[in-house]
Amino acid sequence: LLHANTHLIPANQSEVFSRSAALSFLPILTWLPSYPIKEYLFGDIVSGLSTGVMQLPQGLAYAMLAAVPPVYGLYASFYPVVLYTFFGTSKHVSIGTFAVISLMIGGVVVREAPDSMFMLQANGTNSSVPSLIDTEARDARRVHLAVALTSLVGINQLLLGLLRFGFVAIYLTEPLVRGFTTAASVHVFVSQLKYLFCVKTRRFSGPLSVVYSLIAVLKDITSTNITALILGLTCIVFLYGVKDVNERFKAKLPLPIPGEIIVVIVSTGVSYGMSLFENYQVDIVGTIPSGLLLPAAPDFSVLPNLVTDSIAIAIVGFSMDISLAKIFALKYGYSVDGNQELIALGLCNFIGSFFHTFAVTCSMSRSLVQESTGGKTQIAGFLASLVVLLVVVAIGFIFQPLPQTVLAAIIMVNLVGMFKQMRDIPLLWKTSKLELAIWLVAFVSSVLLGLDYGLLVSIGFAIVTVIYRTQSPKSMILGHIPNTGMYCDVDEYQESIECTGIKIFHLNASIYFANSDLYINTLKQKVALSLRRGLRCRLSFCVRVNGRSPSVPQSMEKGMAHELVGGSQVLLDVQGNGQVTESQTESDSEETHFLRTLCAVHSIILDFTPVNFIDSVGAKAIKSVSCHAFMRRKPYLAAHVHHLHNYC
Repeated sequence: LLHANTHLIPANQSEVFSRSAALSFLPILTWLPSYPIKEYLFGDIVSGLSTGVMQLPQGLAYAMLAAVPPVYGLYASFYPVVLYTFFGTSKHVSIGTFAVISLMIGGVVVREAPDSMFMLQANGTNSSVPSLIDTEARDARRVHLAVALTSLVGINQLLLGLLRFGFVAIYLTEPLVRGFTTAASVHVFVSQLKYLFCVKTRRFSGPLSVVYSLIAVLKDITSTNITALILGLTCIVFLYGVKDVNERFKAKLPLPIPGEIIVVIVSTGVSYGMSLFENYQVDIVGTIPSGLLLPAAPDFSVLPNLVTDSIAIAIVGFSMDISLAKIFALKYGYSVDGNQELIALGLCNFIGSFFHTFAVTCSMSRSLVQESTGGKTQIAGFLASLVVLLVVVAIGFIFQPLPQTVLAAIIMVNLVGMFKQMRDIPLLWKTSKLELAIWLVAFVSSVLLGLDYGLLVSIGFAIVTVIYRTQSPKSMILGHIPNTGMYCDVDEYQESIECTGIKIFHLNASIYFANSDLYINTLKQKVALSLRRGLRCRLSFCVRVNGRSPSVPQSMEKGMAHELVGGSQVLLDVQGNGQVTESQTESDSEETHFLRTLCAVHSIILDFTPVNFIDSVGAKAIKSVSCHAFMRRKPYLAAHVHHLHNYC
């Protein structure tokens, strides 16, 4: 049908569609043609150089977390950054290696290619001789696994973006993300202890891996390399001091002090001059091949074992990117497209995997540096990638003597910001204990069960809290504040006064199958209705929606006149300003005195202001309790209840 009616679409309209699709898929076409060179170029150059200098040591360090040789961290700091320049919508995030994602990749590749698979017997028949590890074969296998996992992560992100599933990030609430990343920082910190102490321990993955890793380091603590420990601690103290100075004097410093690159250059020189590897057995980075590797297709035969892990990494990577991108977009007054960000990250990971990279996302520390040093557009990130390219192509060999304990120090100091998220606990205790529970569950489950299972448990618990909120809402009886149109909880506000004989019931939730019984039971409890058989009371229901009462049939209006003590009759008048007024008339009927002794409440108003929806089960529940209480003695109320049912 679409093909048959194609001639009905004007040619210029189809061109508009094509142009819009191209601009949406390639955001660079929207801002690069109008790029203000005089205003933006200098800031982007300074920001790009500053970010690139920071990206070098982090790329080398985070490759260790991913359990691959350090040079692959440089590859991951170049190719994806270039791709994001063309496809990304955020002007300030710095794409590249990130500690949490690198650790999740490392956990997967260590699980699939553990050290035990590459053990070599030093002497074929003598079992007392310690086994050696074929590190070359192990590293090659782990690189293949990391690259294949990255390609699958990219495919997942691409599919989610093309299917417009950018909204999935809303299920990762801020307390969940902050608790999860704090737990990830614990994993990262513990994983770097063996490099700081320069002890030989295996790498663990799965549930309780952080506990096993800590026990393994403590058992082998007596074999600590004192030289490596002193060097690492010195770097930690220096880097922390530089970070503190940059934070304290941010307004006065034209550029942040590049503490990481200073540490890398100085420690590399010290290691080379003192021959730390030969004379003091300090582990170093080792061979860094010059130039770029030729592109190659990932090993897709291992993909079936990586599907679950790739989904978790794809979602976590996207949630970190979009949350930081929205912060910068709100600050500088531009918009980011969540679906396009998914596509951009998917292309960065999928295409990058053909060039031997591992999965990337934005880095909080580098993004803050890129923004604070004057970065205006994605050009800053592109220039940062050129700095990395220069090192890979020309001077990468210079960093071969770099001690691994220095890289561990860089990683540990960069975790300070994540550990500061512990301050959320007392704040959430004061504001929302339910969000505190989400934070604690995300943290504890991720620390003990691992990041993959911990993320699954955290999301499940967050969804359970949503159900809990709807099934345990706050209920109240509203009273009128004199001389206003406001109605507030009579238990919380002393000035609230209930209208004589009227109960205004408010439940802060929608009414559906999961909480319809709760709604009715709470209504009975709050209004103190007695549903005993034989109760004779003219009780009418009125629904109040958004502070207004709906139009009701004439029979129901008549039913709102009820007899009270003293033989007077009260007529309820819901005025336009939301106030309820009463007018009394005299009545001496026998029925008046009979009702007076049995029922003090003659009308109930259901406040539906917070009710976003009501399903058939909820409507029937309200109808059934109304019929059960009043229809036996007052058949004319059937019309009123029917009207209420239809209104719902």
